[in-house]
Amino acid sequence: MSANKGLNLTLKVWRQKNQDDKGQMETYQVKDISTDSSFLEMMDILNEQLIAEDKEPVAFDHDCREGICGMCSMYINGEAHGPGRGITTCQLHMREFNDGDTIYIEPWRAKAFPVIKDLVVDRGAFDRIMAAGGFVSVNTSGNTQDANAIPIEKANADKAFDAATCIGCGACVASCKNASAMLFVSAKVSQFALLPQGQVEAAERVQNMVKVMDEEGFGNCSNTGACEVECPKGISLENIARMNREYLSASFKSEEV
Repeated sequence: MSANKGLNLTLKVWRQKNQDDKGQMETYQVKDISTDSSFLEMMDILNEQLIAEDKEPVAFDHDCREGICGMCSMYINGEAHGPGRGITTCQLHMREFNDGDTIYIEPWRAKAFPVIKDLVVDRGAFDRIMAAGGFVSVNTSGNTQDANAIPIEKANADKAFDAATCIGCGACVASCKNASAMLFVSAKVSQFALLPQGQVEAAERVQNMVKVMDEEGFGNCSNTGACEVECPKGISLENIARMNREYLSASFKSEEV
């Protein structure tokens, strides 16, 4: 379709006033949407239209709009972040849709991600998991070793970097039939487990983060693989296997103590 011809679309948007509200789908029409527009720009146009009609705009999260922060998370036509792979919602463009399409837009669906309003969910559970162990000890005595002077095998450094690219958007949870956070937690465990700086708290880290993950109400992993497919950063399932090994090893060490 030519970029000069705008799209006329039907939007089915989830509207929910707060966590206690039942919520429902509302139908909106938008016209002449440029195929060069991003999905969030299309949402901006919808909200401008609603405000002009003296109606409540749709609440949705966004920040950098550069595919880095993960705030823009939406469930679009049954897919986390919508059609396409390796992109966040803000990187999704309207050329992926056709004139006359009906687009279903929903928030993440998970017990641990309660809806705040409309498409905005509370992902504070991720913050609490990170607070439980997503850090390393640093010598601040004045004799701190330069991190660049610590030898690290390139293979391990590359794997740690790949794990650290996780932006915590929650697509893995939203796409998992069990609402599991295993991919997120394993990425955060792996980025430290593969580096010498992360060895000080290694055993406590994995046990504490998994403990909080379970307490927050996330489901378990059943190796479906949807999380890796929908992850905008392509975080590998290999990290889950690594976390399981780290957890087993830490459990044995705890028994020895």
